[in-house]
Amino acid sequence: MLAALVTVGATGILAAGACTYAAIAPESQLFGRTVIAGRDPAEFALTYDDGPNDPWTSPLLDLLARHNLRATFFLIGRYVRQRPDLVREIRDAGHLIGNHTVSHPWLAVQSPRRVREELAGCNAALEEILGEPVRFFRPPHGSRRPGVLRAARDLGLTPVMWNAMGFDWRANTTAGQIAAHLERGIARNQRGGRGSNLLLHDGGHLAMGADRSQSVEATRLILERYPPAKIHYATVDAWA
Repeated sequence: MLAALVTVGATGILAAGACTYAAIAPESQLFGRTVIAGRDPAEFALTYDDGPNDPWTSPLLDLLARHNLRATFFLIGRYVRQRPDLVREIRDAGHLIGNHTVSHPWLAVQSPRRVREELAGCNAALEEILGEPVRFFRPPHGSRRPGVLRAARDLGLTPVMWNAMGFDWRANTTAGQIAAHLERGIARNQRGGRGSNLLLHDGGHLAMGADRSQSVEATRLILERYPPAKIHYATVDAWA
């Protein structure tokens, strides 16, 4: 009996661990397919979460424009409502815009109703400004469950994750540290014969005005280390 209970307990722990992994690991496909990256190791996507953010979104756009690059921006709905001018600036610069919910919750632990409100509300805010449907969605913190992915697809949204993170949301991190994290992810992806979906932030989910100067500088360092002459920089729709 004791052996049986131990076996059942161990099985339950393993199952719980697998569910946790599937809910937050960016490259897990256990709960449903998400876009991560393509099969070309020399193809990168620069992606930015948590904007639009005054004053750092505009300098980032200027940097990307100097390199004639398009990136993907996953925007928070409540900031979209506050700064529609920045949303238009991102759009007018030719970048791809995606849904990052209204308020940046951990979606895996929200009710189905809340999940739909978060996704539909952000869609509505963006589409009112853009005048066209939003097609891509990144779950905050990477947090999802099967119902979250179904709700996204019901709204015409393709879920997008990442496979290289700059950890630029950490306090007191430097541009060099952010770039080093990304470079390690890139090296891992290239060893595996994959492209790199680079996660950075131009805003912060706690409040408008987050200091992302180091993220902008880290972008410059990455473009210096991996120049567009040698790397193809895509937007995530290339991999959908």
